[in-house]
Amino acid sequence: MKCPYCNEQDTKVIDSRPADDNSSIRRRRQCETCGKRFTTYEKLETMPFMVIKKDRSRENYDRSKIEAGILHSCHKRPVSIQQINCIIDEIENKIFSMDEKEVETTVIGELVMKKLKQLDEVAYVRFASVYREFKDVNTFMEELGKLLKSDKGDRAD
Repeated sequence: MKCPYCNEQDTKVIDSRPADDNSSIRRRRQCETCGKRFTTYEKLETMPFMVIKKDRSRENYDRSKIEAGILHSCHKRPVSIQQINCIIDEIENKIFSMDEKEVETTVIGELVMKKLKQLDEVAYVRFASVYREFKDVNTFMEELGKLLKSDKGDRAD
């Protein structure tokens, strides 16, 4: 494993333990050259998974794209990296359990919006504004109206 600080290849594992409900292994490593420590996660490699984009083209699934969208939506919000990783894991578990080799970006986008709506409503609206490509203020206000209406329904329970 290459050191992220000095790029040397000589590192050693100083601690290993299960992580993410035993679905991965967390390894604490130390660089033999610079002495700095860092953490890596080892996960089971799954079969290549394809994403069908809006233009019907296909590309390999990339977790970092979901992560980037969620991080951008949660910027300056009271949402921890741990919460973000947790919802990404939940989204991945959902799409991988579909037993499909391909999934449309619309399915992934809707799952992300559902999770963000539960986590932080401002992050949800930010994500929805980009994902649903709001064309004007009226479309944006319609989405806010739906959000407010669903909140009133949730409070009535």
